[in-house]
Amino acid sequence: MIQDRYQLAFKLYPYARSADQDAETPVRHPVVVMGGGPIGIATALDLGLQGIPVVVLDDHEGIGQGSRAICFAKRSLEIADRYGCAKPMLEKGIVWNLGKVFHEDRKVYEFNLLPEEGHQYPAFINLQQPYFEKFLVERVREAQAAGAPIDLRGRNRVESVDIRDDHVALTVTTPEGPYTIEADWLIGCDGASSPLRGMMGLEFEGRVFKDSFLIADIRMLNESFPTERWFWFEPSHGSGASTLLHRQPDDIWRVDFQIGWDVDRKEELKEENIRRRLDAMLGDVEYELVWSSIYTFQCKRMDRFRHGRVIFAGDAAHQVSPFGARGANSGMQDVDNLGWKLGMVIRGEAPERLIDSYHEERAFGADENILNSTRATDFITPKSAISHVFRNAVLDLAEHHPFARLLVNSGRLSVPCTYDGLALTGPDALPGGPARTRPGSPCPDAPLGTRSADGSHLLHALGNEFLLLTIDADAPDTLAEDGVTARRIALSAEDDPSGAVAERYLGTARSAVYLIRPDQHVAARWATFDETAVRAALRTACAKE
Repeated sequence: MIQDRYQLAFKLYPYARSADQDAETPVRHPVVVMGGGPIGIATALDLGLQGIPVVVLDDHEGIGQGSRAICFAKRSLEIADRYGCAKPMLEKGIVWNLGKVFHEDRKVYEFNLLPEEGHQYPAFINLQQPYFEKFLVERVREAQAAGAPIDLRGRNRVESVDIRDDHVALTVTTPEGPYTIEADWLIGCDGASSPLRGMMGLEFEGRVFKDSFLIADIRMLNESFPTERWFWFEPSHGSGASTLLHRQPDDIWRVDFQIGWDVDRKEELKEENIRRRLDAMLGDVEYELVWSSIYTFQCKRMDRFRHGRVIFAGDAAHQVSPFGARGANSGMQDVDNLGWKLGMVIRGEAPERLIDSYHEERAFGADENILNSTRATDFITPKSAISHVFRNAVLDLAEHHPFARLLVNSGRLSVPCTYDGLALTGPDALPGGPARTRPGSPCPDAPLGTRSADGSHLLHALGNEFLLLTIDADAPDTLAEDGVTARRIALSAEDDPSGAVAERYLGTARSAVYLIRPDQHVAARWATFDETAVRAALRTACAKE
């Protein structure tokens, strides 16, 4: 019998009767979030910290069981830093930047996901999803105590939705019976199977790849495996066509075995059969089997992420294979993109069409993730004898020739999306500016030292608002345009001892002015401050032009 001590079923928001259940007529809320997973809680936290009332309806009373997602990328930590909960995640998580690729028993090559200095957060941490959710919920509790209007309702299951022109009516079931509420905006964060999507009759289109992968989380003390990502193609132990190994907190290790399509899943999940694979891989090592599951690769997404007053985010909107850690990390980028836009629309600072840009940008990101995930799947699971020959030839070349390593794909790991040329992108008027900070790109971090209020890093200083970042350029301290204000942060290359700000934001230019969105993506950039151009770019970024 597999042990269950690691199931981490934190019961953080047990059922409690709400005033809405006693109201004579349905109460209208600005935002209702359906689903209390990490994406739903992050959405509530984003909006609540803006002062926007939000209700989360979850059919459970807290955090789920099993480790599920474990790899959280640098960008997710930077988003969590804006919400005020990245520190405990980093403290609990296992930091890693290095990955190694093996073929049979030979190391083909290794790679460093963050070879440069000057970033507050590492390329990745390994942290079990229940912990990630727990730290989000704990931050919600802190925010509630400070007055943030966030309402987490456990054992409140949405049974039906009625979509109206300007709101949504929801019927909710609780242990004490049903009730009805209304929402100006309903956000579906209810996972890949999404009951909300089913209630609305919406399709989830894409591919299911014919292969199966067995996940086993084990507890062991084994220092022969360092804190790195190890991936084997055709491992010599023979217990799978490919194998992935990751370390997690609490002496837990994640092992993925590629086991084929035509398998008896019930048989494969028997403890003795899981142990047979693990013993062949690990040898004479003591371990405790604490969680297991079987999954298939799927790459799917909705045609549109917004349907009137209903918006979908995370796995409810799109799904990719786990290799590459693009699931939860992509969902966090959805929240990052949606939160400031919906906040502006609710406050009357931007037109409703700003929400349409959420679909445009995050569908672009989903397509990028699906492409990368599909390519990884095709490389990991060759579909013919000849493709298998070519795959192994690439691995043989990669062992000796760096050019071939670019062709090896054990899962292109999650990076933030650059929204090249999309609707909210303004001009690139910075000759010699670095490509990595072109309009549409996420801002790279850089150390600020004593130049920042807390002696920290650039992204921490940027916060959650529109900003003018000037480097050796004059500009007003604030600029207001049509109800939206951009605050200035002034830097100088002379006060940049590491050279990171100059390298990442100036390039060969002598000065720069950046307009940065609340989600820390570059909206536009210039060599010097041009008030007319900045105002126009600010209107564009708010979908007012």
